[in-house]
Amino acid sequence: MKRFLFLILLVLPGFVAQAKITPEKLTCEYLQNPAVVDVAQPRLAWINLAEKGERGQTQTAWQVRVATSENKLEQADLWDSQKVSGGQNNRVVYAGKPLKSGTECWWQVRAWDKNGTVSDWSEPAFWRMGILYPSEWKAKWIGAPWESEDHFQRPNFPGQKFDDFGPAAPMLRKSFRIEKQLKSAVAFVTGLGYFEFYVNGLKAGNDVLAPNITNYGKRPLLGQMLINVEDNFKEYKVMYLTYDVTSMLSKGENAIGAILGNGFYNPRMFWCEGYGTPRFIGQLHLTYTDGSEEVVGSDESWKAAKSPILKNMVYYGETYDARLEQPDWCKPAFNAEAWGKAALKKAPFGKLMAHTSPTDKVMEQLQPVKIEKLANGNYKVDFGKEISGWVRLKNVIAPAGHRIDISFNSNLYSGDNTYIFKGNGPENYAPRFNWFVFSGVEIRNWYGELKPENIVAESVYTNVPESAEFETSNTLFNRINEIWKQSQKDNMHGGLASDCPHRERNGYTGDGQVACVTVMHNFDAKAFYQKWISDMLGAQDKETGYVPNGAPWQPGCGGGVAWGAAICIMPWEFYLHTGSRDMLSENFEGMKEYIRYMQTWVDQDGIMFSKRTGNDGKILKWYNLGEWVTPGDLPADEMVHTFYFWRCADLTAQTAKVLGKTAEAKKYAGLAEQTRKAFWKRFYNEKNGTYGKAGGNIFALKIGVPAGQYPRVIAALKSDIKASKGHLDTGIFGTQFFFEVLSENGMHDLAYEAMNQKDEPGYGHWLELGATTSREQWSQEGSHNHPMFGGGLVWLYRKLAGMNADPDEPGYRHIIFRPQPVGDLSFVKYYNQTVYGLAGIEWTKENGTFSSKISVPVGCEATVYIPLMESKAVTENRRSIDHSKEIKFLKEEEGCRVFAVKSGEYEFVSK
Repeated sequence: MKRFLFLILLVLPGFVAQAKITPEKLTCEYLQNPAVVDVAQPRLAWINLAEKGERGQTQTAWQVRVATSENKLEQADLWDSQKVSGGQNNRVVYAGKPLKSGTECWWQVRAWDKNGTVSDWSEPAFWRMGILYPSEWKAKWIGAPWESEDHFQRPNFPGQKFDDFGPAAPMLRKSFRIEKQLKSAVAFVTGLGYFEFYVNGLKAGNDVLAPNITNYGKRPLLGQMLINVEDNFKEYKVMYLTYDVTSMLSKGENAIGAILGNGFYNPRMFWCEGYGTPRFIGQLHLTYTDGSEEVVGSDESWKAAKSPILKNMVYYGETYDARLEQPDWCKPAFNAEAWGKAALKKAPFGKLMAHTSPTDKVMEQLQPVKIEKLANGNYKVDFGKEISGWVRLKNVIAPAGHRIDISFNSNLYSGDNTYIFKGNGPENYAPRFNWFVFSGVEIRNWYGELKPENIVAESVYTNVPESAEFETSNTLFNRINEIWKQSQKDNMHGGLASDCPHRERNGYTGDGQVACVTVMHNFDAKAFYQKWISDMLGAQDKETGYVPNGAPWQPGCGGGVAWGAAICIMPWEFYLHTGSRDMLSENFEGMKEYIRYMQTWVDQDGIMFSKRTGNDGKILKWYNLGEWVTPGDLPADEMVHTFYFWRCADLTAQTAKVLGKTAEAKKYAGLAEQTRKAFWKRFYNEKNGTYGKAGGNIFALKIGVPAGQYPRVIAALKSDIKASKGHLDTGIFGTQFFFEVLSENGMHDLAYEAMNQKDEPGYGHWLELGATTSREQWSQEGSHNHPMFGGGLVWLYRKLAGMNADPDEPGYRHIIFRPQPVGDLSFVKYYNQTVYGLAGIEWTKENGTFSSKISVPVGCEATVYIPLMESKAVTENRRSIDHSKEIKFLKEEEGCRVFAVKSGEYEFVSK
């Protein structure tokens, strides 16, 4: 009867069947409505949402249309793909007319569901093309006439003190007239190290600490440093931003300007080598309603003056003298006769590239938890958790010349902040070109009473939003996950993840690769990693294939083989999480070249042992690290080097297979197998049946050991854990695999026990010490804000919750849900936004019943493992599974009943 009624409706005049899926969350180059893109054929994506209660829904076809304006979409003048069969909704390559610089691209998509019914067109989305050819840059690099080209000299050792931090930050401005009716105004701008762009007195956009950090140009002294990496990199780049400033301009007189900061272009820190003094380039493209165009670009006609920012150094802080402010300095009516002429500056060696990656922003504001006046008159303000960012002063009154000094309470120095009042009413202030690390501040010489409404802490980091939800009945696990996430956020600045946000602030590749899986399980980091992995490839030595310990490279980054291995590991992990084959194709040559470099350190037995030397000809530790910060003795460096040689060969083989490179897949698979056997032969202790403590047995089991060794290795690992009283004994690399290796080898209970520890060594120990961020070492030594041990937390999502990507159908196209209840846990919940939509699992176990709620996105399928309880009865949505069209019984395996399901929401119960 229902089918008959449906057929009647189909023939009724005016009736249109409604699709059961809706395309939403449109992105271009992994960003929503990116302001600028310079990829010739941008890649588009969307997510299909199904109606509530729908199961088995999938996209069977799609259509994209792109136009030069929103009102032209119905007659798309750039591209109409027409109806394309298939389920692709990620990395769809634009295939329309060739795109020109500055083109505004509006686009929509519609999708056909499993019944062949088409959806409505999505809401329009947008991207703008950047400046595609160097010859189209008419503007010139300019800066302060009082500054030379030369950057600060690098200190001789960490912690060296300075009194001279150079002159005040420069302000630049240009006035011009608009005589015709304006249609649009778009600014293509950047400044090094940091900049802010202003139009008629207002700052454009809400970006801070922009642009992203990159390898801006040549630095001839690099080869003379202690870690003497030669300046022979594959790529140098400077990222420019784009702002639509149409609404900020008016007919008649207008003014544009910029303030420049030193940033990492001129850092004066042992960990870094500078490039030069601050500089700016920008061109404002004006389009008039009559079709004519005009460009206002930076050149020697601009004016320059010193700002009130007397000191701005990313490692040392900021001093601001409000008495030196020039009100309305970037407004049209401002009299700039006293300003000097801007100086032309050398163009950085790096290529100008569109800022198709997230910028830093103020991501959170924290109100004071406690304000305390100390006996010495200072004020102490507690904000409750450690962040990277700054404090903002609000509506504060003090006499002209009154100075306050703000110090920050992180366990390592992150700079100081000084503010000098102008004294003519309520004043507001926050720093511009550096960040601090703190959970609290101490303010010296505050005038009057400090009230809560006068101060707020602002958490600043790269705009990488959280995408996941994780919770268990074990509050310790929840808190561990939270402090790691906070540390990760604190360390994301400038489009890279640093080791620590205070001491070094550099993009260590080893820290990055070991934590990236956990990052992708918690954050929408696609655009972030697209940029940072590109930095790593760009930092590769063009001749040797060596990938340095940090990217963009800075000469204070110590590390070893596992650091450079990021070029093989991170593209693969990105592919597993997103299904983006282009990430693999773009980095495949880099993977092979790094393996070629690794092979120069492999002996005749197949063991890799890097012994790279410094300028003095002696083996330099900071090139050749193995494991890092174990609670006890480190495993042998050559063991860790060989393990990562195997891992890189194995992942490169898998990459070649995905890319259809059969011969190379066979070659690298053979190399991986050869290395596996060499590892067995060299590192297995036949007498004691072990590969050793401190991760030795963990690395061996991750590689896979011969059947004859396996029982003894398992016994040895159990013995080691018992000797450690249920704790781990691993450093950053062993910890990444520790918990999952245990769970995969019949020791899930020991993994749970180790994660549940509250004393040293263990994550819980940090919480017992009052930590709100994860740390560099299991002890109290070192940095108290380090995300690198986060690699081990992926166990929470993949084993405890049980949600896994399938390498054969990546991006969660096929999901493997295999929850593993353990201990006294009564529930675990994990959801994450995949490239296909929200996926997740929520299971409970109590009173002899196990229940599991499963979410499978449109177009995806899943294999679901349901642990069998005493009666071995499993139902779904309170009904028998036998006759369900969307659920198929597969098998029973290891105490579980296994089902295949299509997209939709499910609730299984095992009693």
